[in-house]
Amino acid sequence: MTAGPPPSGPQPPCPLPKAELHLHIEGTLEPGLAFRLAERNGVPLPYAGPADLAAAYAFTSLQSFLDLYYATMAVLRRADDFADLARAYLARAAAQGVRHAEIFFDPQAHVARGVPLAEVMRGLGQGLAAGGERFGVSTGLIACFLRDRGPGAALDCLDQLRGYRDQIIGVGLDSAEVGYPPEPFAEVFAAAAREGLHRVAHAGEEGPPGYIWQALDVLGAERIDHGVRCLEDPALVRRLAADQVPLTVCPLSNLRLRVAASWADVPVREMLDAGLLVTINSDDPAYFGGYVDDNFQGLERELGLDGETLRQLAANSFRASFRASAPLRPAAVLPAPPARPAPPARPAPRPSG
Repeated sequence: MTAGPPPSGPQPPCPLPKAELHLHIEGTLEPGLAFRLAERNGVPLPYAGPADLAAAYAFTSLQSFLDLYYATMAVLRRADDFADLARAYLARAAAQGVRHAEIFFDPQAHVARGVPLAEVMRGLGQGLAAGGERFGVSTGLIACFLRDRGPGAALDCLDQLRGYRDQIIGVGLDSAEVGYPPEPFAEVFAAAAREGLHRVAHAGEEGPPGYIWQALDVLGAERIDHGVRCLEDPALVRRLAADQVPLTVCPLSNLRLRVAASWADVPVREMLDAGLLVTINSDDPAYFGGYVDDNFQGLERELGLDGETLRQLAANSFRASFRASAPLRPAAVLPAPPARPAPPARPAPRPSG
């Protein structure tokens, strides 16, 4: 059989290969899948259909998003649901250039609804394994503690997770930020470090720069999730740049949650100019209007970032990942991480906005 002629006209560019480091698996629950799972599990949703649910995605703050996020999560009841969710994310992620993903999940939110942790872990494990093999995306799971549930509940959660140690690579801190500083979670993060788990934390999204300091110095966080408010503290910016602490920035999330009023207020260029190790991610893409390459396209279209800068951001994502780590061992015997090269000299940061 003779091959046909090549397609005429300009072809869409192939997405840059990248890692995604700030992605909540529950936040990939698209309206269509939510309704299919609701029907399968007999869970009523207070919306006429997927379009009606999608129309509710008009948020005024992080908390207004979280209210809907946790309500919709009710359709996730059994292992098959979590497996379907994971496979659906990997299919979309692979199409957007993702080659490696370090994926957050909220065990406390599921257990509190009466879903056994074993169901969550079995479903995610099956879905990520099958989807990873099919789509060529390597993955790691990061269990996040809900900061509004308190440090005692986080310790209980870590204890339950010990039975699934081979499935998780790290722990994180997420959910409502304002009024819930990182410092009270010092004990659970120290316990996670002793288990050889990586540590990350949401800080500096709606919370002040002081939360980023606490995440670094009290929790021992290796990455800061969001972190955009670091620019308000020049000493913090110098610290983050000198140590090359990765920041997992989520532009579409910042816009949807009113952290940034417009694209002009998304401070990616300013962060790069300050020598910060910035990565681009999608956070909760089903709710925020786009997956990770949609964020890259927005930066190119709205902020005028050129190809070289976009490639730098994609390369940063692999550099900031835990993918290259040796098999994890108790913290006391972990080898020292390789030194990161000093950031190149850059002009003074421009004020955002």
